[in-house]
Amino acid sequence: MVTLTLLHPQQNTPLRHWCFDDQSVIMIGRSPDNHVVLNDNLVSRHHLELRQVSFGSGVISWQLTNHGTNGTFMNGVLVTQSIVPDNSLLQLARGGPILKFQNFQEKVEQPLPTIPQSGCTHQGNSPSNLFCVHCGQALNVERTIRQYQILRTLGKGGMGTTYLAWDQFGKIAGYPQLLVLKQMNADMAKVAKAQELFEREAHTLQCLHHEGIPKYYDFFVEGGKKYLAMELVHGQDLERRVNTLGPVTPRQAIEWMIQTCDVLDYIHSQDPPLIHRDIKPANLMVRNANNRVVVLDFGAVKEIGTPPGTRIGAEGYCAPEQERGQPLTQSDLYAIGPTLIFLLTGETPFKYYRQRGKGYRFDVTKVPTITPQLREVIERVTEPLARDRYQSAKEFVAALTACCLN
Repeated sequence: MVTLTLLHPQQNTPLRHWCFDDQSVIMIGRSPDNHVVLNDNLVSRHHLELRQVSFGSGVISWQLTNHGTNGTFMNGVLVTQSIVPDNSLLQLARGGPILKFQNFQEKVEQPLPTIPQSGCTHQGNSPSNLFCVHCGQALNVERTIRQYQILRTLGKGGMGTTYLAWDQFGKIAGYPQLLVLKQMNADMAKVAKAQELFEREAHTLQCLHHEGIPKYYDFFVEGGKKYLAMELVHGQDLERRVNTLGPVTPRQAIEWMIQTCDVLDYIHSQDPPLIHRDIKPANLMVRNANNRVVVLDFGAVKEIGTPPGTRIGAEGYCAPEQERGQPLTQSDLYAIGPTLIFLLTGETPFKYYRQRGKGYRFDVTKVPTITPQLREVIERVTEPLARDRYQSAKEFVAALTACCLN
């Protein structure tokens, strides 16, 4: 008997099972005529074939043949055709769904998967390919830091530079995988506060376990430079998404902010409570796999009760008390107000920040997609005084949920 188990993309927990007792060929793909149907845009109509083969003496094994445009990865290695060992992880396209293969009929240990040949010339690859379609090896390795192959630069900030890296020997997960490697900038390494924040981010990620927070993998010093290895989230941040595709519907914006609140509720519930301090569209990534928000950049995180410090926060998204260097958990909730304005208008929240009475407030009365009920929610969560706002993420979620029900 062969079983295929669809795994949760982050938690690796089973989502669905398929069992095959007498099947000699198993077809997997997006088309309804496959034995295993996976509705994912990265999956081809007829993506993968598993065929039973015999090695004599009654030993039954299975051979994989890829037919998918975006490739098939067995235990992190790109394969075209190979024997499939028991308990292998089959990923249909990089970032696509993952199936666990189990063969309960085998009688002896099966051959190992095809090992990429070092003599491959890598000819016939697209310029955009990260890995060779023939041997599965990384095509352009800028340099290697410990076991991590640096494939390209993802971004540069004031604190550090992030790279797309390849754990070629699978030391983290047990099989090769892509990840993010963040390097602290050389000029920042001389600043004590910068070192503190960089190390704090690593320590924070190591202690937090939530599907809406990138997984911590590694922290080390190499050549006098500090590095943080963490999960690569396949998706697009909300700033880039709105700038590319335009404003989103109120229901979608509210759904994403409820998911963000779920992460904030988790970190605010730590002992002592943690404050993110940098909630903004650019730090909210939406996973391609399930359209759920992942909160990024924990470099500014701060514990409640610690002495007032450096002012950190994005202009337009920063609560008044955070501007004074005295953030509260309600400061993170405040930032969701202007984030909602950006998602629903595609414009900087500054445009809607106007003088009202003796102070300045967000005024969205003329935005047609913002209902009076949602406007009241935005106004309350961005009250100048923290005591006048929603006091917890759960309370804020209840108000946002009510906007979708009415």
